[in-house]
Amino acid sequence: MFSKSRFNPASGLADFWNEIRRPQPYRLPILIVSSLPVAGMLYWGMNSTSYGEPERPKVQWITTLDEARTDAQIVAENISNQELKDLRAAEEARIAEAKRNMYKALGAAAGMDVDAIERKAAAERAAEEAAAAKRTAQAAPPQESAGQ
Repeated sequence: MFSKSRFNPASGLADFWNEIRRPQPYRLPILIVSSLPVAGMLYWGMNSTSYGEPERPKVQWITTLDEARTDAQIVAENISNQELKDLRAAEEARIAEAKRNMYKALGAAAGMDVDAIERKAAAERAAEEAAAAKRTAQAAPPQESAGQ
Protein backbone atom coordinates (compact mmCIF):
# COMPACT_ATOMS: atom_id res chain seq x y z
CA MET A 1 0.00 0.00 0.00
CA PHE A 2 0.96 3.63 -0.30
CA SER A 3 2.33 5.35 2.74
CA LYS A 4 1.04 8.72 3.91
CA SER A 5 4.48 10.30 3.59
CA ARG A 6 4.43 9.80 -0.17
CA PHE A 7 1.57 12.26 -0.56
CA ASN A 8 2.63 14.67 2.18
CA PRO A 9 3.81 18.00 0.66
CA ALA A 10 5.67 19.00 3.85
CA SER A 11 8.62 16.72 3.11
CA GLY A 12 8.82 18.04 -0.45
CA LEU A 13 8.76 21.66 0.71
CA ALA A 14 11.41 20.93 3.33
CA ASP A 15 13.62 19.32 0.66
CA PHE A 16 13.08 22.30 -1.67
CA TRP A 17 13.98 24.76 1.12
CA ASN A 18 17.10 22.72 1.93
CA GLU A 19 18.24 22.87 -1.73
CA ILE A 20 17.52 26.59 -2.08
CA ARG A 21 19.50 27.45 1.06
CA ARG A 22 22.62 25.65 -0.19
CA PRO A 23 25.11 28.13 -1.62
CA GLN A 24 25.33 27.61 -5.37
CA PRO A 25 26.37 30.22 -7.92
CA TYR A 26 23.41 29.57 -10.32
CA ARG A 27 20.64 29.09 -7.79
CA LEU A 28 18.81 32.37 -8.54
CA PRO A 29 19.03 32.18 -12.36
CA ILE A 30 17.80 28.58 -12.28
CA LEU A 31 14.86 29.58 -10.06
CA ILE A 32 13.96 32.48 -12.38
CA VAL A 33 14.23 30.42 -15.56
CA SER A 34 12.19 27.63 -13.95
CA SER A 35 9.39 30.02 -13.04
CA LEU A 36 9.21 31.67 -16.49
CA PRO A 37 6.96 29.03 -18.17
CA VAL A 38 4.45 29.15 -15.33
CA ALA A 39 4.52 32.96 -15.30
CA GLY A 40 4.01 33.00 -19.08
CA MET A 41 1.02 30.65 -18.87
CA LEU A 42 -0.52 32.72 -16.08
CA TYR A 43 0.04 35.95 -18.05
CA TRP A 44 -1.58 34.41 -21.15
CA GLY A 45 -4.49 33.05 -19.10
CA MET A 46 -5.15 36.34 -17.36
CA ASN A 47 -5.24 38.27 -20.63
CA SER A 48 -7.58 35.89 -22.45
CA THR A 49 -11.07 37.13 -23.17
CA SER A 50 -14.13 35.05 -22.63
CA TYR A 51 -17.48 35.92 -24.10
CA GLY A 52 -20.85 35.15 -22.60
CA GLU A 53 -23.83 33.64 -24.33
CA PRO A 54 -25.27 35.82 -27.09
CA GLU A 55 -28.71 37.31 -26.68
CA ARG A 56 -31.58 35.26 -27.96
CA PRO A 57 -32.81 36.70 -31.25
CA LYS A 58 -36.19 38.32 -31.34
CA VAL A 59 -38.63 36.62 -33.69
CA GLN A 60 -39.44 38.66 -36.78
CA TRP A 61 -42.17 37.59 -39.09
CA ILE A 62 -41.83 37.74 -42.86
CA THR A 63 -42.80 41.29 -43.68
CA THR A 64 -42.44 41.13 -47.46
CA LEU A 65 -45.69 39.22 -47.94
CA ASP A 66 -49.02 40.97 -47.90
CA GLU A 67 -50.95 40.20 -44.72
CA ALA A 68 -54.27 40.48 -46.56
CA ARG A 69 -53.53 37.58 -48.94
CA THR A 70 -56.32 35.09 -49.39
CA ASP A 71 -55.88 31.35 -49.16
CA ALA A 72 -56.37 31.08 -52.93
CA GLN A 73 -53.49 33.49 -53.52
CA ILE A 74 -51.26 31.53 -51.16
CA VAL A 75 -52.14 28.25 -52.91
CA ALA A 76 -51.50 29.79 -56.35
CA GLU A 77 -48.09 31.07 -55.20
CA ASN A 78 -47.22 27.67 -53.74
CA ILE A 79 -48.19 25.95 -57.00
CA SER A 80 -46.06 28.34 -59.07
CA ASN A 81 -43.11 27.82 -56.70
CA GLN A 82 -43.51 24.05 -56.97
CA GLU A 83 -43.58 24.27 -60.77
CA LEU A 84 -40.37 26.31 -60.70
CA LYS A 85 -38.79 23.76 -58.37
CA ASP A 86 -39.82 20.92 -60.70
CA LEU A 87 -38.34 22.77 -63.70
CA ARG A 88 -35.04 23.22 -61.86
CA ALA A 89 -34.96 19.53 -60.87
CA ALA A 90 -35.66 18.50 -64.47
CA GLU A 91 -32.85 20.77 -65.74
CA GLU A 92 -30.44 19.33 -63.16
CA ALA A 93 -31.42 15.80 -64.23
CA ARG A 94 -30.89 16.72 -67.91
CA ILE A 95 -27.44 18.14 -67.13
CA ALA A 96 -26.52 15.05 -65.10
CA GLU A 97 -27.61 12.79 -67.98
CA ALA A 98 -25.56 14.85 -70.44
CA LYS A 99 -22.52 14.50 -68.18
CA ARG A 100 -23.05 10.75 -67.94
CA ASN A 101 -23.24 10.51 -71.74
CA MET A 102 -20.01 12.51 -72.11
CA TYR A 103 -18.23 10.29 -69.60
CA LYS A 104 -19.60 7.19 -71.38
CA ALA A 105 -18.15 8.44 -74.66
CA LEU A 106 -14.83 9.20 -72.96
CA GLY A 107 -14.76 5.77 -71.32
CA ALA A 108 -15.62 4.02 -74.59
CA ALA A 109 -12.84 5.95 -76.33
CA ALA A 110 -10.43 4.91 -73.58
CA GLY A 111 -11.41 1.23 -73.97
CA MET A 112 -13.40 0.82 -70.74
CA ASP A 113 -16.46 -1.37 -70.28
CA VAL A 114 -18.97 1.48 -70.02
CA ASP A 115 -22.02 -0.79 -69.80
CA ALA A 116 -20.70 -2.48 -66.64
CA ILE A 117 -19.82 0.89 -65.16
CA GLU A 118 -23.31 2.22 -65.99
CA ARG A 119 -24.98 -0.82 -64.39
CA LYS A 120 -22.91 -0.33 -61.24
CA ALA A 121 -23.71 3.41 -61.12
CA ALA A 122 -27.43 2.72 -61.67
CA ALA A 123 -27.40 0.21 -58.82
CA GLU A 124 -25.69 2.74 -56.55
CA ARG A 125 -28.22 5.46 -57.48
CA ALA A 126 -31.10 3.06 -56.82
CA ALA A 127 -29.64 2.15 -53.42
CA GLU A 128 -29.24 5.83 -52.53
CA GLU A 129 -32.81 6.58 -53.58
CA ALA A 130 -34.11 3.62 -51.55
CA ALA A 131 -32.14 4.77 -48.50
CA ALA A 132 -33.49 8.31 -48.90
CA ALA A 133 -37.05 6.97 -49.23
CA LYS A 134 -36.55 4.85 -46.11
CA ARG A 135 -35.25 7.84 -44.14
CA THR A 136 -38.20 9.93 -45.33
CA ALA A 137 -40.65 7.20 -44.34
CA GLN A 138 -39.07 6.88 -40.89
CA ALA A 139 -39.03 10.65 -40.34
CA ALA A 140 -42.67 11.15 -41.38
CA PRO A 141 -45.16 11.01 -38.48
CA PRO A 142 -47.81 8.30 -38.72
CA GLN A 143 -51.02 9.44 -40.45
CA GLU A 144 -54.27 9.06 -38.54
CA SER A 145 -57.36 8.04 -40.43
CA ALA A 146 -60.32 10.44 -40.48
CA GLY A 147 -62.76 7.78 -39.24
CA GLN A 148 -61.25 7.52 -35.76
